Amino acid sequence: MKKTQNIIGIDVGGSTTKIAGFRVCGNNRELISPIFVRATDPITSIYGAFGKFTTENNLSLEDIDRVMVTGVGATHMQKPIYSLCSHKVPEFDAAGIGGLYLSQLDEAIIVSMGTGTAIIHAKRDGENIETNYLGGTGVGGGTLIGLTKKMTGVNTVEHIEELCESGSLDNIDLRVKDISNNSKFTGVNENLTASNFGKLSDMATSGDIALGVANMVAETIAMMSVFAARGLGLNNVVLIGNLTTIKPVRDVFGALDSFGINFIIPENASFGTVMGAALYDKIL
Repeated sequence: MKKTQNIIGIDVGGSTTKIAGFRVCGNNRELISPIFVRATDPITSIYGAFGKFTTENNLSLEDIDRVMVTGVGATHMQKPIYSLCSHKVPEFDAAGIGGLYLSQLDEAIIVSMGTGTAIIHAKRDGENIETNYLGGTGVGGGTLIGLTKKMTGVNTVEHIEELCESGSLDNIDLRVKDISNNSKFTGVNENLTASNFGKLSDMATSGDIALGVANMVAETIAMMSVFAARGLGLNNVVLIGNLTTIKPVRDVFGALDSFGINFIIPENASFGTVMGAALYDKIL
């Protein structure tokens, strides 16, 4: 009889630390409920998140066979966690593996939307997954929170979402329909943005501004993803990371159907990278 192993992944990011795990027996995997905590000091957040995760999932140290650590904060780990067998996982590999696992695709563009944004091409090759980091942008969750804080005084995701509910892009963005009355002539969807904040009104509310920032961040990431997908002849883009949980960001991707790209936000998308880390040395 094959032994069941508990493999834990930890993703130490710029603003959160996430933990997820799998009970693995042969080719069977059972997800252990993932959690996240706000990250301040990397080491403190790792041990705090680890303690919360093991307590909530009724795990003891003896139950854990291996810990796989990824993310920008992984470099701060100089020794194994509680003397457990620990390994560092390249973040882009983890994101690619996690994106394919969650989407159940064999090939896709994986877009990891955290504090910044990374774009990865991931492809299943037999029993392995090949990943290729294509590039990225500093536009991401940090941009959303930083600009919204400066422009409206609000700096929590929950409050930003509340503000966006009352916002209107009519007071913020210049759209194609604002500068052309003939979409057949331009060949572009008239509702697409021609210029983010290009129509900023003196009467714009805090809700309008918050929605404008969220829209700008999402559209920037979306268009970079479109270019990456087209460059490789693909039409599936899998979105993972913290920004996938923010409704005004999700709404933007849901409305971009005129580019022929299938934007996918799978269940547990915010935990894509940490799941990929836990699965790093396993056959998917």
